Amino acid sequence: MQEAIRIARNHMEAREEEHQEWEGLPSWKDWRWQLEHTIRDPETVEAILGVRFTDDERRVVTETIRRFPMAVTPYYLSLVDPEKWREDPILRQAFPHGDELKISRCDMTDPLCEDTDSPVPGITHRYPDRVLFHVSNVCAMYCRHCTRKRKVGDVDSVPSRMQIQKGLAYIRSHPEVRDVLLSGGDPLMLPDDTLDWLLGELRAIDHVEIIRIGSRIPVVLPYRITDGLIRVLSRHGVIWLNTHFNHPNEMTDSACRALERLALAGVVLGNQSVLLRGVNDCPRIMKSLVQRLVRNRVRPYYLYQCDLSEGLEHFRTPVGKGIEIMENLRGHTSGFAVPTYVIDAPGGGGKIPVMPNYLVSWSSDKVILRNYEGVITTYRMPEESGNTCDLDCANCRLQLDLDNPREFKAVGISMLLSDHQKDITLTPENLERVRRREVAQ
Repeated sequence: MQEAIRIARNHMEAREEEHQEWEGLPSWKDWRWQLEHTIRDPETVEAILGVRFTDDERRVVTETIRRFPMAVTPYYLSLVDPEKWREDPILRQAFPHGDELKISRCDMTDPLCEDTDSPVPGITHRYPDRVLFHVSNVCAMYCRHCTRKRKVGDVDSVPSRMQIQKGLAYIRSHPEVRDVLLSGGDPLMLPDDTLDWLLGELRAIDHVEIIRIGSRIPVVLPYRITDGLIRVLSRHGVIWLNTHFNHPNEMTDSACRALERLALAGVVLGNQSVLLRGVNDCPRIMKSLVQRLVRNRVRPYYLYQCDLSEGLEHFRTPVGKGIEIMENLRGHTSGFAVPTYVIDAPGGGGKIPVMPNYLVSWSSDKVILRNYEGVITTYRMPEESGNTCDLDCANCRLQLDLDNPREFKAVGISMLLSDHQKDITLTPENLERVRRREVAQ
């Protein structure tokens, strides 16, 4: 570890400047070397950054690690500014904090009910046409804001190939599933041959049209994007990869080169940020981040409100902060650089967009709108209402290929909007007044 500390300190001094030559650089760019020298204790952090924690800080950090383990790549830790380390956004995402032990009254072990909505091990099936496929519980770094903190460090839950086969069997038996998101852990932590096999199995399923990968590897371990991995990803058609940059300081030369290699290989790139107090809860920071992303061919996809997982209270912001950030993006930068701000609903309700209100008011023949500058304008409705829907698709004047319909009925709000439905309300189960009515009958 002493050798790793020396190399890490040298790299911090180099600060990503490629023209600087120094001993140890070849090892530094070996992703396996990075994993072998993963930092798991506060003493090594002190040695690399040249800082000192107080005795109380060290004690609290040690207690936190017992519950929520620590793992940081030397690469990612080298991005910390040792002159401002206490407020550094990189360190805040990677280094344990005593506030993680404070469990809020609203915190949940599994706030998104991923385990509840799991018909077979490894599969979360929440939306009609897509599934989340947990294929790895291994990460290059344990992010302190992880929504799956309940699984962090649980090496016994790493899926075997036999377990993955059960997930594949579920997908094969459900023809409505056209979109599969590989998640974890981090799917890019799988060996190349395992990932190659898995992608091949998915691509062989006729009804699977989209394969996505959720990975933070380009952020915390960009050297994992090797020639071998690129060859694997290139072999299996169009792959969508959503990565997870939260702050402009994460977009180093190495990270941007990794993104370039993925883009040139035909991988479609998106980014999902989490709004984190003390990290990126600032309109200027988020604007800088999304603009750097699009310069590197990455489409900002989601800005998440921080989940209600245990120990994340100190990261959460008011929802108003997220709306303020969106007000400072829409109209102030390119439209394709503006992510969708969402709350992943507690209880498994899925992602709910939360946006500033641009619709001021409306009547039967016009709507009143406002733009980002505060300009108020009107938009008139058409004199004829247009197409109504009774789900008689065979006789509809609109063109639709009905050879392979994927949805057979409208549900939820779309059901209420369908003209053919007699229902006018959606009523929650176990409603008290409904129970009283039934008792009275």
